[in-house]
Amino acid sequence: MPGRAFYIGLISGTSMDAVDAALVDLTPARPQLLAALAHPIPEDLQRRLRALADPAWRGDLDEYGALDVLTGELFAEAALAVVDKAGIPAVAVLAIGSHGQTVRHRPEATPPFTLQIGNPHVIAARTGITTVADFRPRDIAVGGQGAPLVPALHAALFRSSDMDRVVLNVGGIANVTLLPADDSHPVTGFDTGPGNTLMDLWTRRQLGRDYDKGGTWAATGTADAELVEAMLADPWFALPPPKSTGPEHFSRTWLERHLEGRTLASECVQRSLLELTARSIAQAIERHAAGHGELLVCGGGAHNRTLLQRLRECLPGMHVMSTAQAGLDPDWVEAVAFAWLARQTLRGLPGNLPEVTGASGPAMLGSIHPGRRRG
Repeated sequence: MPGRAFYIGLISGTSMDAVDAALVDLTPARPQLLAALAHPIPEDLQRRLRALADPAWRGDLDEYGALDVLTGELFAEAALAVVDKAGIPAVAVLAIGSHGQTVRHRPEATPPFTLQIGNPHVIAARTGITTVADFRPRDIAVGGQGAPLVPALHAALFRSSDMDRVVLNVGGIANVTLLPADDSHPVTGFDTGPGNTLMDLWTRRQLGRDYDKGGTWAATGTADAELVEAMLADPWFALPPPKSTGPEHFSRTWLERHLEGRTLASECVQRSLLELTARSIAQAIERHAAGHGELLVCGGGAHNRTLLQRLRECLPGMHVMSTAQAGLDPDWVEAVAFAWLARQTLRGLPGNLPEVTGASGPAMLGSIHPGRRRG
């Protein structure tokens, strides 16, 4: 299709319930979302991926290698499904940007590292589409945290000359992007702590569901002030940006340690975890973005009505709304970002923001895995 620049973005977050796939036309100044879907991850693969991502995992390299290939096959299926949904031939797609599935993120380790699986060679071979992957390790190699990477797209899409904005992504981990109206001031951003990861973990354990839809279960409980304060006392929250984290830190073991010796109704634990998410986000914004006028929310947490209401209460001076009101469905912002990052890589342009990740400078991210010859 002459004159069009079609890219696919693929990502699976810490919930590990689906691969988000977005087909984007990057010809216009603002990315145009043409089709998107959540491609389910089979239950057995979910179970094995969660076991691998658990910091306590002590499996063997055969399991790691098998999951890398199986996840790559799944990502390829998601890519082919989204082009089919859009009615666009795969050969018309210039590239896939695949974030992969994070199984470890240790930017503060010695040496620092991050691991995403979903073999890009498999994706390129199955789809015939050039695949760009492994975005995070290059940023870490030049001294950065490897995350968050989506703020570069936030700046391109949501920066306004009329007011200071904050973009909040509530995935498994929550992160913010600070967008000053004055373009002489840099865009900054960082992880704020747990988003959905602890709430999802507790919901799976207590209810056997993947997540608390709309925050309705949390709304039936009362937050335990002592538990919330104990969780907020974790030294990670006091670290200055740039910083990033993951479920390796805010893990099942971390939660069990805080619950030890407490007798609380399960719904009150859930409400306390929601309060932890809301309070840690609000405190980070108050500390680093006081006076910003709008909070644009994306990610799965944008659908948690109880969480959004609590954010409005914690941040009474801000207008809290979905990124949909600024032109992009909150469910697909991250997938669109990795399509955009793939184009950056193919153009030889940097994809990180050093002010966000703490890298020593701008870096071209990712490795390129050619598809079938075009034409």
